[in-house]
Amino acid sequence: MDKISAEKMVTLSYSMKTHIPDGTVKEHRTERIDFIFGVDRQVPTLEKALEGKHEGQKLSLTIPAGEIYGEHDPELIREIPKKGLIKQRLKPGRYYRQMKKGMLVSFKILEIRPDTVLADLNRPMAGIWISMDAEVLAVRDASKDEIDSAMESQIKRNIGCG
Repeated sequence: MDKISAEKMVTLSYSMKTHIPDGTVKEHRTERIDFIFGVDRQVPTLEKALEGKHEGQKLSLTIPAGEIYGEHDPELIREIPKKGLIKQRLKPGRYYRQMKKGMLVSFKILEIRPDTVLADLNRPMAGIWISMDAEVLAVRDASKDEIDSAMESQIKRNIGCG
């Protein structure tokens, strides 16, 4: 029976729950994915959990925020001046976006104060982590063509083209 290792084609069935920092949990439908282990990059926690597993094995794991969207950094909650911001766009709980000097300014408005805005400059999904249940459906040797295609796709993804 094949074990998951580098250049093996893996078919995985998984269901996951997204855990939002405010305590909300969102369940996602069960999905299936095929990938070449060690070529098609997965988050480190998943890769580590899968290595050496074989067809039929089940696993449960937690993928930390730092591996997905990044940790929520309290240092990125700042008070910024209202001057120069478009007043109609200032609504608590909403994201503010504006082009300034050719750059996109984007943040979540936490509170509007007389002369300032309390803004969360973290990425919108920062702090979200995932719990996942998975089952290895199949493991086999990947063909040279599959490996070459996966490597090409990975290179394109790394440079933002795919």
